[in-house]
Amino acid sequence: MQAQPVHILRKASQVHQHPEHQHIDEYDDIVKLLKEHGRDASDETLHVVAYVADACMGSNHLWQDMQLPNRQALSDLMLYYFPTLAAKNTGDMKWKKFFYKQLCEREDIFICKSPSCGECVDYQQCFGNED
Repeated sequence: MQAQPVHILRKASQVHQHPEHQHIDEYDDIVKLLKEHGRDASDETLHVVAYVADACMGSNHLWQDMQLPNRQALSDLMLYYFPTLAAKNTGDMKWKKFFYKQLCEREDIFICKSPSCGECVDYQQCFGNED
């Protein structure tokens, strides 16, 4: 079993969350998506839900906006707190893009240019290196 990514809780408590983000429509959608896939409904998980949703409103890679050391730390966090959602990211898509793709699919909005990711001209934007 994977160890709990305790570092995220330390970071989350040190970083001021932005209440203005809670008024952005997609913030609520991200919160709902994460809650649906949370490992439980504990205060700890709900705190991480709010932290991830808040960071999704940032302009950098999600792991950077969460002040994590690298993308792998974010993937570990997702696997621990949101195991069913993490399991859906079979192609290791960038997390923020993956969340929005999930939201679009819920609404039957298909914005991708190709029927499969492997054939898409924007493949590197979704799956490329983030370092």
